[in-house]
Amino acid sequence: MGYQPLKNVNPASFRDPSGFVFISDGEIYRQIQKNYSEHYDHLVASGLCQELISSRLLVPHTEVDVKFSEDDSAYKILKPERIPFISYPYEWSFSQLKDAAILTLDVQKKALHSGMLLKDSSAFNVQFFQGKPLLVDTLSFERYHEGEPWIAYRQFCQHFLAPLALMSKKDVRLNQLSKLYIDGVPLDLASELLPFSTRISPALLTHIHLHAKTQKKYADKPIQRTKYRISLFQLRALIDTLESAVRAMGWKPEGTEWGSYYEGTNYSETAADRKKRLVEGFLKITGARMVWDLGANTGAFSRIASEAGIQTIAFDVDAAAVEKNYREVKRKKETNLLPLLNDLTNPSPSIGFENKERMSLEERGPADCLFALALIHHLAISNNLPLSRIAEYFSRLGNWLIIEFVPKSDSQVQRLLSTRVDIFPDYTQAAFEKEFTNFYELREASKIADSERTLYLLRRRT
Repeated sequence: MGYQPLKNVNPASFRDPSGFVFISDGEIYRQIQKNYSEHYDHLVASGLCQELISSRLLVPHTEVDVKFSEDDSAYKILKPERIPFISYPYEWSFSQLKDAAILTLDVQKKALHSGMLLKDSSAFNVQFFQGKPLLVDTLSFERYHEGEPWIAYRQFCQHFLAPLALMSKKDVRLNQLSKLYIDGVPLDLASELLPFSTRISPALLTHIHLHAKTQKKYADKPIQRTKYRISLFQLRALIDTLESAVRAMGWKPEGTEWGSYYEGTNYSETAADRKKRLVEGFLKITGARMVWDLGANTGAFSRIASEAGIQTIAFDVDAAAVEKNYREVKRKKETNLLPLLNDLTNPSPSIGFENKERMSLEERGPADCLFALALIHHLAISNNLPLSRIAEYFSRLGNWLIIEFVPKSDSQVQRLLSTRVDIFPDYTQAAFEKEFTNFYELREASKIADSERTLYLLRRRT
């Protein structure tokens, strides 16, 4: 490609003076600054980098010509393997966050064996790829010097331990605090929210409650990194206690609204089979390489796409459904399916400094194809969203749309209306078709046998 100016530095990549991520001709690169050369050279020469890549713990990369950068501070330019979809901790299930925490500690232990440690342990440095968590920040490592404390300890507690404890011991929805506090959940807040019983746990008492008090005590005092000494043995013991605390935490996905949806659905066996075959046929027409299932539940229909080799993101608003889906991904060792938590009535926004550090859901699209199966009635009736607004929003998220219309006569809609006044005179199939064809071309429509529902294949107007 030759000489390329750095016009497209990733807006999220500015906090680390060791380097940054940029895009050139649609490809992603990471620039390593000269001031990081000692640490990077040791990462490579020690064999740690290759060990982590071979173990699928660190994103693979290749070194390319440094002329890709016009900045004379560049030491190396890396081209990392591309992650199909960027997700964030507030979109993960309990087990996803737990697995990301264990990955971080595993990498830290391996780093210590090679004379290095993680200088930061942000959950945002982890992405899910081929069904597993993966560290994507190659510049997170630095040389270890005997007696140094782990400077990323507080960050690990704020990004992983505190959210996991809150989800496990209090309420799984508290993971959304990671959206409000992108630098990690404040430990004093976590300490206040956690039940008193957590003080009985030596690990949680030490790493959250007492840690929070220590932070408060020294909040207005200068930090001298060399003042606090900790032996290598003590450092390894610290990592071990954190790992034990993380592994001991659990959450059982039950008691939420849609966690058992498919067990109580009104689909007959004939209808379910017909719907599956229609989705399969429609999907082939789209030629999609990336599918977003916008109301995936536990992923029954998401797997039509993922098992066909299509990268599939399975979104759902219900934490139990996403947790069950991820556990199934792990059990089956699936590599093309990523379950994520997202509320379409309040989707992930652009947040962080200048509202540019973390992308909104829409900014991460458009997908080749959207699934919106057994979803429209929840958005239109449960959440009072006009069909016109739903159609317009979907058209910004995906090029193709496979959507199921569920009429008022359907038992699931009747259940939604049983506890409220029917103020939805415009919720009809004719109105649905009118509003959606303002943004989409109708390609196929077919009744789902043995049901009152209709499945549509739509293509976004250009």
